[in-house]
Formats: sequence, structure tokens, C-alpha cells
Amino acid sequence: MSTVADAAARPGRVRHAMAALGAITTRETLRFVNQTGRLVSAVVRPSLWLVVFAAGFHDVLGVSVTPPYQSYVTYDVYILPGLIGMVLLFQGMQSSLALVFDREVGTLRLLLTAPLPRAWLLFCKLVAGTVLAVLQVYAFLAVAWAFDVEMPPAGALTVLPALVLGGLCLSAIGLVLSVHIKRLENFAGTMNFVIFPAFFFSTALYPLWRIRESGASWIAWAAQANPFTHVVEMVRFALYGQAAWGNIGAVLAFAAIAFAVAVRGYDPQRGVLGRAPRDET
Repeated sequence: MSTVADAAARPGRVRHAMAALGAITTRETLRFVNQTGRLVSAVVRPSLWLVVFAAGFHDVLGVSVTPPYQSYVTYDVYILPGLIGMVLLFQGMQSSLALVFDREVGTLRLLLTAPLPRAWLLFCKLVAGTVLAVLQVYAFLAVAWAFDVEMPPAGALTVLPALVLGGLCLSAIGLVLSVHIKRLENFAGTMNFVIFPAFFFSTALYPLWRIRESGASWIAWAAQANPFTHVVEMVRFALYGQAAWGNIGAVLAFAAIAFAVAVRGYDPQRGVLGRAPRDET
């Protein structure tokens, strides 16, 4: 009898879970829409890199024929996936900032007491952050198109799965950070120690073979171990309709590990949702 009852209740549970996903995503989207400065900064930041930095090195730096490129490409073409990754990275950190804020005002505690698995509720937060990240990426791609950055016509569609997976991975890493950051005022400093090393120790600005040729083998090693590198390379190949399976596997692994650590960290029995001690940093 209990088995029959569970089977009958399962559709209701699924509807409840999907309703929670829709509600959390809608809430985060409305919050984002009401903060137009976030969209402007999300687009302006990589656009400045594209217009100033990439344009300055347009004729100085380039990339020879290496996958996924079929010919020599200019620097602005090479840097485009890295700037897309920058949008995903900053949104992942913004999502963790929102979690820290929600914990301070008590909204997160209320959310996690809902009659749904804690892992599902946190996953809903990841999905909401990823939706916002994808929207910001397409806004930036419109700017890149306006500045005549070469990209395959179908690239805007083929890159979508990579954007979703990359957004989930970086948001999961941000979720781990939100476990350990107890106060909102400590978040900016922590972001600087995460965002800038992740961005500069990656293939966002230069390929690995050039790093190795320069003799900086330890930087190449750090870039290979950097999850952001795998997100950037996954996006790079996806823009050209190709699947970088090694990078996809690495991104999936990083996302799964980070999410599992975050779910464990948000265990109420560990006191993560409680008030931060006065001497914590």
C-alpha cells in the first residue's frame, strides 16, 4: 500500500519541485531586471576589454591555425570566448553574493526550510543564476557582432549548451564560496582572490602553447588545473560547432564536486546558516 501511495504522490512532488524552480528563477530574474546597473556592468566590462585591449593588440597578437580555428585568427576573435567566460564568471560570483545577502536578511534560511530536498533548492539557485548569465552573454555577443568580431553564423546557437554547463559550473563554485563567506562586507576582497587569478591563469587571453614557449611552465600547469580554462575552451569549440569532450568532462567534474561540497556545507546541523561569530573574517 505504501508503494502505491508513493507512486500516486510522485507526480505531485514533481510539480512541486518544478514550481519551486520556476518561482526561484522568476524571483532572481525580476531582481536582475530591477537592477539595470548589473546588466550594464555585465556588458560594459567585457566590451571594454574587446574594444580597448583586443583592438590594441589586433595586429600584434594572433593565433595560428590551431583547433577549432581553420585559419589564422586575429586577437579579437581569439579573446571572444575568454570574455564570454568572464561574463559567466562574474555572474557566478554575483549569484554567491546574492546568497550571502539572502543569508544575512534571513531569506535563505526561509528558502531552505521549504518541504523540498536542500540539494534541489540549491540547484534551483544555480539554474536561476545560469539563466541570468546566458542572457548577459547574448547581450555581450550583440555588442561583439556590432564591432564586427568574426564568429560563425550558427555559433550563437551551438554555444548555448556550453554556456549553460559553464554557467552551472562557475555558479557552483560561487556557491561553495558563499558557504565560507559569513559577512557581505568580506565578499569583495574574496572575489578579487578568485576572479582575477581564475581569469589571468587561464587560456582566456593567450593559448597554452604560447605560455609553454615562453618558458612559464608553472603558469601553463596552473591554467590546465583551472576550471575556468576548461569553461573557456568548451565555449571556444562550441562557437565553431565542435565538442571539446575533454573540457566538457572536466567542467562536469568540477561542477559536480563543487555542488556536492556546497550542499554539504549548507547542512543546517553544521551551523552554516547560523549567525557568524564576531571574530570570523
